[in-house]
Amino acid sequence: MKNTALITGASNGIGMELARIHASKGGNLVLVARNKTKLDQIKNELERQYNIKVFTIGKDLSIIDSAKEVFEETKRENIQIDYLINNAGFGDFGMFATTDWNKELEMINLNITTLTQFTKLYLQDMILRGSGKIMNVASTAAFQSGPTMAVYCATKAYVLSFSEAISNEVKDKGITVTILCPGATESGFQAAAAMEESTLVKGKKLPTAQEVANYGYTAMIAGKTVAIHGISNYIMANSVRFFPRAIVLKLARKFLGGDK
Repeated sequence: MKNTALITGASNGIGMELARIHASKGGNLVLVARNKTKLDQIKNELERQYNIKVFTIGKDLSIIDSAKEVFEETKRENIQIDYLINNAGFGDFGMFATTDWNKELEMINLNITTLTQFTKLYLQDMILRGSGKIMNVASTAAFQSGPTMAVYCATKAYVLSFSEAISNEVKDKGITVTILCPGATESGFQAAAAMEESTLVKGKKLPTAQEVANYGYTAMIAGKTVAIHGISNYIMANSVRFFPRAIVLKLARKFLGGDK
């Protein structure tokens, strides 16, 4: 039987590459993103190349209860989700006092609320079957507070904490939960977050979305809980535990590029 993976944010970047990887393994797909036209292009490409089935859902996942609507649609189509990959998310860059509240509210809804609702809905079915895999995409930003990216870093800290707890709860139920924590990646994220001029990415050679997706997919299949892509990211994420929080905040502010 082919495993079916539901991937959010699948129209570009890491999500699109994860879809290609899963398709190359012979797995079927449910792809979810706002851009239905782009999803259908990916569907046609993958079905033709790999002889699999791809079901696409155009949905703005920053809207409350959009996860429930997707869940109900897969139920109506009698699609069993074996792998849930919560990849959709975005960030913003700037001083919190001057950033756009509406954009931040959408970020919280997408990065936290929708991810949590998807996890609850599909996890219940996985527990009944006694099998399943979940991958929630966080970030190396999950490991420390981020001045100039305050809300984004906080949402990713939630994803890490929440997912680690769920991983422990289901460890004896045949289900694994993986938290993929990439650093800065060539994925379109920086443009969406207006970060092209930040110290974090300006002039840097970043890993590709394909490299990060390959690493994350392998970690998910292996059942690894926390998967931090890149040795420098791993060292940075873990070293913050050994420094005073005030020092970590100063370094994070400098690393992200200071005032904007």
